Amino acid sequence: MTSMPVIKPVSAPLPIAALLGAMVSIQIGAAFAKGLFPLVGAQGTTALRLVVGALMLAAVLRPWRVRPSKAVWPWLIAYGVTLAALNLLFYAALETIPLGIAVALEFTGPLLVATLSSRRGSDFAWVALAVAGIVLLSPLVHSRQALDPTGVMLALAAGGFWALYIVFAQKAGAELGGQTTAYGLAIAAVLALPFGVAEAGPALVAPSILAGALLVGLFSSALPFWLEMVALTRMPARLYGTLTCLEPALGALAGFLFLHEILTGLQCLGVAAVIAAAFGATMTNKPPVPSPG
Repeated sequence: MTSMPVIKPVSAPLPIAALLGAMVSIQIGAAFAKGLFPLVGAQGTTALRLVVGALMLAAVLRPWRVRPSKAVWPWLIAYGVTLAALNLLFYAALETIPLGIAVALEFTGPLLVATLSSRRGSDFAWVALAVAGIVLLSPLVHSRQALDPTGVMLALAAGGFWALYIVFAQKAGAELGGQTTAYGLAIAAVLALPFGVAEAGPALVAPSILAGALLVGLFSSALPFWLEMVALTRMPARLYGTLTCLEPALGALAGFLFLHEILTGLQCLGVAAVIAAAFGATMTNKPPVPSPG
């Protein structure tokens, strides 16, 4: 969601609670977003989520006080493009596959970045474990409750854009710091809005829809951004990376509680394999940067 962390020693349970709160908030926001799909579609929901989130962050961060240099604009634009693409792809995946599975498949993006940044032989084990998890989540494994192949591919594509997001966030964040997300989210909102208008039309500005969009923007962007800032300034990077490995499990829990999505035993095992691979990669490599906002 943000740029690079400023690491300070952990002095209290506050940063851990803040990070867990941020991850829970993101998954609740995704569950609320999925509830808007029947009304404005996945692309309409994505556009509303990005526009509302961008406006909220702009009001809090006031990014116009820090003007990007000409050198950083290409990285910032690339950052915004990848942010728009991964959100459009991820929400499209949510139309047909459960939230927890979509998060697990998307999480392969930062896992790939973490393993490629090292030359350790053990990294192949984490990659193999992640691949095994993906296979368990693939439509070919399940006969009774098969996953939609298109949804699976969309979630994996979102993970690929998350990997690109990490690279571009590091480049842009080196100059802009915490303002990177405010600029990037604004760019992503502008890019996603035409897709939302094309799918939902005037329904995007219906009062009842905007009320739901405010909840999605609050839980998906504004609240987790603030909570993650509390955590990142007080938490070692490795502890941050370890805790974020819980995101697929939290996604599955949010899907169960709010969307009544029940995973099969093999699907739970696949999600667990991705979490274990991410945890192992975090313990032996540099943790990934924060999740996209």
